[in-house]
Amino acid sequence: MSPKAYIDPGGTGGYPGQRRCRSVGEPAIGTRKWTRLEYERLVEAEILGPGDRIELLGGEMIVKEPQHSPHATAIRLTARALRRVFGDGWDVSVQLPVALDAESEPEPDVSVVQGDPRDYRDAHPQRPVLVVEVSLSRVAFDREHKGSLYARAGITDYWIVNIPARRVEVYREPVGDGAAPFGWRYVSVTTLGPGETISPLALPVARIPIADLLP
Repeated sequence: MSPKAYIDPGGTGGYPGQRRCRSVGEPAIGTRKWTRLEYERLVEAEILGPGDRIELLGGEMIVKEPQHSPHATAIRLTARALRRVFGDGWDVSVQLPVALDAESEPEPDVSVVQGDPRDYRDAHPQRPVLVVEVSLSRVAFDREHKGSLYARAGITDYWIVNIPARRVEVYREPVGDGAAPFGWRYVSVTTLGPGETISPLALPVARIPIADLLP
């Protein structure tokens, strides 16, 4: 069976952990989780390529959000704003892999890590100081599923650029929560709109206008 067959077992189109309906008496469909090392081998062997638009989240291969124009524009704006304030000594990446844990290798829309790009020649970054997801059609998924995953990994500063609401949601202070998809969530949640500013935890002296991040 092709590795891609595990992206959506049962063909329901649901998110990981979402309940899948089946007929009474029908046996449950088994699924296989992937480790990050296995996933990277699939990429190295070119079984998975850039055109597949896949990221590994909690052992499951998930198709990324489509790149509609507002989504792509917000990514460019966010990356530009962060590069302006962080400057030398920091690397601001767009949709590049993060070796988050043993079963996750997400590709955040924007991430910030300390150091030079060459520092990560032999291995992907593991602990970004800031992760940003730009959301047009998957706001709930980015809040609940990715938010829990990033909280579990100890990401202390997670932003969602919520395009439909024209807001930036700021998630901080990860804590354990057995009811969350990955057992963790953020206890501090702040929503900011145009006319307000935001400061990254890693660079508290910076002031970024929210309007600079919105398409």
